[in-house]
Amino acid sequence: MESYEELLKKAQEELPEELSSSDRFVLDKVIGHIEGNKTVIVNLKKIAKDLGRDPVHLIKYILRETASSGKFFGDRAIFNSKIAASKFNNKIKKYASEFVFCSECGKPETQLIEEKGISYLRCLACGTKKPVKNIK
Repeated sequence: MESYEELLKKAQEELPEELSSSDRFVLDKVIGHIEGNKTVIVNLKKIAKDLGRDPVHLIKYILRETASSGKFFGDRAIFNSKIAASKFNNKIKKYASEFVFCSECGKPETQLIEEKGISYLRCLACGTKKPVKNIK
């Protein structure tokens, strides 16, 4: 009969490499193009869904951060100015750090809740609850 250490080593050798080395939370890059003076992003709703947030909350944040105006038109987000994809990606990373990832444990299993007009980020993993900025 094999020892515990031998069984453990055998199990670790049989694990696929991508399970042990990759991050479990990967943020998509924006996909879009510029039409005249407008920027069209086709996957902003999917990014919001991956983050577990309301797409309207995400677009309001990006509009405020880029000092632009815009809206959703079907599945596409249309911004009334030319904005580089790298700027969108940076703003989405900043959004995730403020409104998705827990400041205590760093996990993305959080939810935005509102109590008495104040928005909080509550972590479902460690239980931390901290106030976050309201986006109007």
